[in-house]
This record gives sequence, structure tokens and C-alpha cells, in this order.
Amino acid sequence: MSPGKISAGIMKTVAPDFCVAAVIASTFFLKPRNQKSFPHLATHPLLFMNPHRLCLTAFQPTPPPLPPLSSLLVNEGSGRRPFLSTLSMRSAAFDLLNEVSRSGSCPIHILESDGDWSFERLQTIVAFLVDVGRTTEALQVFCLWKNKDKSRSSTVNYSKILQLFCKRSLMNEAMLIIEDMEKHKVAQSIEIYNDIIHGFARIKEFEKCRTILMKMVENGISPVHETYNVLIRAHGSYGFYDDMSRCVKLMESSGCSPNEATYNVLIQEFARGGLLERMEKVYRTLLSKRMHLYSSTLVTMIEAYAEFRILDKLEKMYCKFLNSKAYMKDCLIRKIANVYIENCRFARLEEFGNDIGGRTGRSELIWCILLLSSAGLLSRKGINSIAREMEIAKVRLSTSLANIFALFYLKMNDFRALNGIFSDAIKDDAQPDVLTVSILFDACTIGYDGAYVLEKWNRKGFLEAVVEMKTDPLVISTFGKGPFMRRCEKLCTSRESKAKEKKLWRYADLMRLVLCK
Repeated sequence: MSPGKISAGIMKTVAPDFCVAAVIASTFFLKPRNQKSFPHLATHPLLFMNPHRLCLTAFQPTPPPLPPLSSLLVNEGSGRRPFLSTLSMRSAAFDLLNEVSRSGSCPIHILESDGDWSFERLQTIVAFLVDVGRTTEALQVFCLWKNKDKSRSSTVNYSKILQLFCKRSLMNEAMLIIEDMEKHKVAQSIEIYNDIIHGFARIKEFEKCRTILMKMVENGISPVHETYNVLIRAHGSYGFYDDMSRCVKLMESSGCSPNEATYNVLIQEFARGGLLERMEKVYRTLLSKRMHLYSSTLVTMIEAYAEFRILDKLEKMYCKFLNSKAYMKDCLIRKIANVYIENCRFARLEEFGNDIGGRTGRSELIWCILLLSSAGLLSRKGINSIAREMEIAKVRLSTSLANIFALFYLKMNDFRALNGIFSDAIKDDAQPDVLTVSILFDACTIGYDGAYVLEKWNRKGFLEAVVEMKTDPLVISTFGKGPFMRRCEKLCTSRESKAKEKKLWRYADLMRLVLCK
């Protein structure tokens, strides 16, 4: 039967009156039923410079009020550029960018028409052309600009233009610039070599990186820590951990001993790769050299221990975290909380929730952790205490929070409190999900009358909504899956495998499927 017919069947059955809803709850049976041309301009920095061009983008902020006239008339001899002069320059730069961005425009012709540009203006135009994929024109306009004056073929100018290509991993174009430098016998700096090496490393061209390193040494330029550190991180990002160690040996053989940043990079990459023994070895080396462990490295180590569920080492590093100013993202908070839940350390989970909440404030995730700690200990006193704190803090019930309360009261066979939390969730507009439905029907199997709740859901159109899980995964980790949910998963999976395609299930479909079996 199609979803449309099922929907019609349910509405036909339920709409006239809600007597059927009571039958459903008690007997478990349901009857069938653009900025199109130049999107890059929206975020280009020059669009935010000209307060007279507000109409060009919806993203442009309202310009600040103009300063008093006295502040606009700054003495030229003071070394500062007059405010009105700066506005004029920004407006001219904006107009130039607007002209270059037009369809069919030729930046070379514009440069020849203007006569000349400052280097800052050239850099802006080249960056724009690179961003929109007009790399050939970017190279041509740079070549024309520097040929206007021999002094412009300098290491500094080449370096800044080269960087624009390397950061975007346009290495073929970058090597053309290097060839042009060699042709005009322009000296290559350590910054230029670093940009080239890092650019090739980003696209996994490590053989070319080694070639550039050898060329550096041949030209009498010694690689620095930054050269190797970025190369080590690039190897780690692709999982080439043995090559990371070879980079360190190459670094040492060249007379550039690993520094604090090097050891932190090694620890981070070994941690992300799950190589805990190597990570710990480098960490011990870092401590023996009395070097500083970065906050980001500390958090990465904690995450590695949480990933492998190593509770004792996790707690040791977590103690260091508490004495630092490091920041922990929600995904890591969940991982650590999950380790405590799996080890039934609910008292420790409460301490963890209070620690993090004290640092960042009590978000919904922190309230979940605190509730789960009391629920895991089967502490009604703890649950009631947190409920009072939530009431004082004026915290509205979310799907996750409502389901934690409901699961706890279901576990305690407290139907009165369960009925109250369903009512509060409806008042706070906490949208039910598949876990909420599972709680309701599991409660009905042991004597709960869910007619009123089902009636309210039907009035709000919830039965026609698509089935989804909105509850935090930590809730399932703590309470597990109830009989209704396990049966849903089993039946839906078998139906989908038979049909060889996934069906978009609605709650009405789900209840009919499960309860009619």
C-alpha cells in the first residue's frame, strides 16, 4: 500500500474522534492508512571596502558612521594617509576589480589602458583571477606589470605572487614563476622554497618535495624547522607514518634538530593515526627535553585515548587538561562521556559534566551528561535536583532531555511522572522522535495508558512526519534500545532488503508495521 493511502486510512480512522487513539494505545493496533554570474564577489574582501557600493551585495555590512570633519583633514606631513584619500583609493580599487570581473574583460588591456598599477592593486587582481580559475591571465598580467620596470623583478614581488598559487595548490603555474625567476636570475629565498615544498606536499607530490629540498641545499640555502614540520604533517595527513620518521632523520642529518613544534606535530599525527606507542615515545622525549606540550596536542592525545577506551591514561591526560586553557569540542566531550558510561563510571561522569560545564557553561550536552549520570546511578534525588536546576536556569525541554527523563521514569515504573514529562515535552514543543515512540509503546506493554499522548501527537501531525532519531547517542549508550525499537530495526531492515531500496518511513507506517506483526 502506498504512503498516501496509508495516510488517508489513518486520517479517516482517527480524525472523526479519538476513541480509536485509546484503542491503539491499549491494544497496539492501527488501521492502515545566486549571484549567478560572479558568486565569488559575495565574499571578496574588496566588496567590504567601499561604503558607497552597498547595493552590490546582500552580505555587505552597514558601514560605520563617518568621523568628524576635523579627523578627515589629517596633515600630510604627519606620515598618515588622509581618511578621504584612503576612501578614494579603496573606491578606485573596487572599481578596478569590478571591471576585471565583467564577462569578456581582459586584465592586460585594462592594465595597458590604466598605464600602471601599484603592487598592492596588482596583487589583488592576481588573487581574484586565481580564485576564479583565470590562472593564465593572472600570470600574463603579472609578467606585463613587472616588465614595465626592471626593479620590479625582485625576490619579494615574486614571493608574494608565488604564494597565491602555492596556497591553492596550483603547482604547475607556481613552477612557471620559478622558471621565470631563474631566467631573470632572481635570487630564491627560503620563503619561496618553503612555499613550493608545502604546495607539493598538499597534493601528495612528496618526490618533488625531496627534489626541491636537495635543490635548496645545492643553492646554499639551509632548510629550517618550518620546512620540515609542514612536510611531516603532510605525510601524517596521508597516513605515511614511516615517512614521517624518515623526515625527522633527514632533518637531523641536515643539522636542523627537531624543535618543540616538530615534536608536537609528531605527537598529533601519531595520535590521529592511532599509533599510541609511537605517540607516547615522542611525548616522553618532549618531556625529557623540557619542551612545552601545546594545548591542541594535549586534546589530540585525550581524543586518541578516548577512541581506544583507555580510561586510566585518558584520566591522566584529562587532569593536565583541567590545568590548562585548552578547549574541548562537543564531539570529544561525547567520546569521553561514552567511555565513562561504558565503564559504568557514572559518579565520575557527573564530575566530568560539572568540570566542562564550569568552563564553557551548561549547554544542552552538559545537561544531558548530568542527567545521564543520575539516571545511571538510579538516583531519583539526583534527577529531581537537576530538574530543579534546569527550572531555575529556564532550560526548555529538548528531544534528548525529555527522552532521558522519560526513560528514567519508565525504568522506575513511575507512570505519573512519565505522564508529566510527556505533557511538559508537548508544552515545550520538544519534537518526538523514534526513541520517544519506543518509550511510549514500551510503557504501554507494562500498563501505561498512552491514549492521551497519542491523541496529542496526532493533532500536531506528528504521525505523518518522517521517522528520525533526534536524541543524543549518549542516551542510547546509557539505556540501550527497548523492545519496540529493536523490533522496528529488525522489521524495517528485512523489508528494505526485500525491496532492495530504502523506504521513507513515517511514524504511522512504522506503528502499523510493528504492531500488526
